[in-house]
Amino acid sequence: MNPEEQNKALDAWQTSARYWDKYRGLIAQMFTPLTAGLVEEARIGIGQKVLDIGGGSGEPSLTISGIVGPTGSVMYTDPVAGMVEAAQAEAGRLGLTNIHFRKCSADDLPFPDRTFDAAVSRLSAMFFANPVTGVREALRVILEDGYVSFVVWGTKQANPFFSTVTDVIDRFVEFPGQDPDAPDAFRFSVPGKLAEILENAGAKNVVERYLNFQIEAAISFEQFWQLRTEMSETLRKKMAGLTPAQLPSIKQAVADAAQRYFVSGKMSFPAEAFIVSGRKSAV
Repeated sequence: MNPEEQNKALDAWQTSARYWDKYRGLIAQMFTPLTAGLVEEARIGIGQKVLDIGGGSGEPSLTISGIVGPTGSVMYTDPVAGMVEAAQAEAGRLGLTNIHFRKCSADDLPFPDRTFDAAVSRLSAMFFANPVTGVREALRVILEDGYVSFVVWGTKQANPFFSTVTDVIDRFVEFPGQDPDAPDAFRFSVPGKLAEILENAGAKNVVERYLNFQIEAAISFEQFWQLRTEMSETLRKKMAGLTPAQLPSIKQAVADAAQRYFVSGKMSFPAEAFIVSGRKSAV
């Protein structure tokens, strides 16, 4: 990514930050299995110092804070000022004193070598400006034999939480084709793609695990529609290209496609992610 593209991406995330904050509780609930998987793969426990790369509206830092306890600490990082502010405010509201906050990008971490026991990244590696540099930086700042763990989405087809809306809208809106290596939610949906980057960056014992889970919440289709169309920068752009006359039929088509995932006032989408982990070589 060139600097201009990077600035545009940061601006887009700055706009998204208010929505991620608005839906914080729902996001935490929906993606709990991802946080649990990361914690397990990175072997996070009491008393550890953990780095969270691209912590967004606060997870997994807030959860990890409780796991490492008062003798441990979490360093939350994110390149987006609005995300840092929202996460910091929530940690303050919860009275958490073992989380520290830094606004920085994954490919330029302002920490000395071998500072942390483990580094984790939940749904952010897909948006790294330079994934190889980002992974190298994560390895640099952890102790020898420490773990780095990244969770990323599997294929779009296996994640109807996203595709049910985008597949319908894409029938109405022309959008330029995208480079498969450009920052995008499904940038690492091809098995082995992120694992290869970890290996190239010097990680050892690289393991890639499928994580199949349900994205669940007690919300209606109406609430789901609002959440998806507000939180996603891509969807906000596509929706801006629609006429008011098109919206009702598009929304109805999405409702029809999503109907089976909403039963008795509860949303439940099947979902697929990869957790890709490695260790820092002692060499």
